[in-house]
Amino acid sequence: MSSSTAVMETQFTEAFKERLDSEKDPAFKKLREEAFALFADAGFPAVKQEDWKYTNVAAIGNAAWNVASISPDLSSADESSGAELSRFRFDRNGFTALNFALAEFVVVRIPNETVIKEPIELNFAAQDAEAIFPHILIIAGSGSKATLVETYSATGKAFSNTAVQIVVEDNAHLTHYRVQKDSADAFNYGATEITLGQAVYDSTNINLGGAIARHDIELRFTAEGGEAWVDGLYMLSGTQHSDTHSVIDHAVPNCVSHQTYKGVLDESARGVFNGKVFVREGASGTDAGQQNKNLLLSNDARVDTKPQLEIFNDDVKCTHGATVGQLEDEELFYLMTRGLPEALARNLLTYGFAEEIINKISISSIKDDLDQTVLNRLSAEMEL
Repeated sequence: MSSSTAVMETQFTEAFKERLDSEKDPAFKKLREEAFALFADAGFPAVKQEDWKYTNVAAIGNAAWNVASISPDLSSADESSGAELSRFRFDRNGFTALNFALAEFVVVRIPNETVIKEPIELNFAAQDAEAIFPHILIIAGSGSKATLVETYSATGKAFSNTAVQIVVEDNAHLTHYRVQKDSADAFNYGATEITLGQAVYDSTNINLGGAIARHDIELRFTAEGGEAWVDGLYMLSGTQHSDTHSVIDHAVPNCVSHQTYKGVLDESARGVFNGKVFVREGASGTDAGQQNKNLLLSNDARVDTKPQLEIFNDDVKCTHGATVGQLEDEELFYLMTRGLPEALARNLLTYGFAEEIINKISISSIKDDLDQTVLNRLSAEMEL
């Protein structure tokens, strides 16, 4: 056992004992014990592991944390939701194991054939030196329609370790916005699992904050006719590090997936994108597209990108690609000849690059806030 793992086991042991004492369900008590034992043995992921070779999380393991409550005002786990929660793959890494061991379970049910007009908002704001462990289950009932907004706004050097399980039943439509705007000193890990029936799931993931941020996404189609959008934007500066790993699993025929991730990186920031699309042997009629596009604003910024397709069926339509580049000289020259200062011209082009993803957000208050955040990041004053 490494020294950092020993430290983490010691500082989380008391919090785990308290969580275990308050757990009334024997089955969940056993699962929590298994999860904590896995974390105590393995610790947090190391760069020697293939999926983590570009993301060093030693700083998280070496810090001291006070476990805090998220004080949920939504329903907690019950017997009927226990089966779904117990399917969570907490054994994928030390973060997910620790999340399940210390999780505060929150369940959101959208009734069958129900349209919820107001967005369902989940706001997480860990404070300096705090660690929080929300575990959210969203069940979108058959024929329902709703919008979920998941926001992170930690202050200081905080640690958010979150898991979100989403079940979208047949004929449902769930729009999901995940906005991470933690402080520049915070750490954020999130795991999102989506099970999609003959339904629509449309997600937009915005990553602006954090010293180290990692988001693992797994989406699995379980019925013909499902359609999913898994899009995102990471906008980084300074020494920020953002890592997105996604898996889209076409396990059944005639489903469609769209994925576009864009990155804007300045100074010494680093981005990582690893996207996998699986098309299983029986999944004929699959239509899957995946793109990762990156804009580097400095010579010291870096992106490691790896879009991947694994196809085991001939009757499919699949595309993927990645680009890494800088602002086009011709476009910059064109704006400058129209009288714009070079700095403003650069910012206009940069905003235009990110705008495609931001414009997916249909809630005006969230979009306006993101617009302002992005413009402030670019140090530009524009009249939108």
